[in-house]
Amino acid sequence: MIGVIDSGIGGISVLREIYSHLPDHSLHYIGDTAWCPYGSKSYEEIISRTRVLTEYLLEQGADLIVLACNSATIAAIEYLRAHYPIPFIGMEPGVKPAAKLTKSNAIGVLATEASLSGEKFLRLVSTHAQNLRVITQPCPRFVELVEAGTLDGPEIDFAIEQYIDPLIEAGVDVLILGCSHYPFLKNALRKRLPQEIQFIDTGEAIARRVEELKPFKDQNASLVIQTTGPQEKFQQLLNLLAPELSSTCSTLHLS
Repeated sequence: MIGVIDSGIGGISVLREIYSHLPDHSLHYIGDTAWCPYGSKSYEEIISRTRVLTEYLLEQGADLIVLACNSATIAAIEYLRAHYPIPFIGMEPGVKPAAKLTKSNAIGVLATEASLSGEKFLRLVSTHAQNLRVITQPCPRFVELVEAGTLDGPEIDFAIEQYIDPLIEAGVDVLILGCSHYPFLKNALRKRLPQEIQFIDTGEAIARRVEELKPFKDQNASLVIQTTGPQEKFQQLLNLLAPELSSTCSTLHLS
């Protein structure tokens, strides 16, 4: 079984890619909305929380876990890999593909504060974008809006104006969607931004990596979606953001 952990609803963007690539595999998703957002938490808090979720998924039979959250990946994946005997796949901002796409030699990275402050991100930039202008922008309001089910309208327009317009004015022509919540706003971004702006979304790359590590089908594939927060709200968001998954979520109570 493939486990997927996110701080809330955003990782559903990764789950739907995995489900699209591997419909004959068992998937178990946990949206940790009771602790959302991870981006403002300390590394110690994120490690502690992802340990709890990992151990629960192991009890359910997980033999591979995806951290569908950039903040969790940066803070906790090395710890988890060192302490648990299964593969962990994490998210990281797509600096390498963005560096290949840019024509203006300027790329924008939209991500959480935790992601942008991590040593791993600095290594990515140093390795793949040393001669480029890399402009970073935390977008906490984007997470809040997606979690509220707001994907367009005045609030979205204002947030794009606040976060993205300065990057476009600075010459950025590639935007890295460095948080699993952000792909749900791609349509709104396309409407507001110049046509030549390109987007990097890592969900599909993660699905391909999962496919490499889990090539064999499950005999009785299942899809389980759980939230640590209010079930009704999460179900409404699931129906809005990924109706193709059409699963009933349940509440998970973990201390």
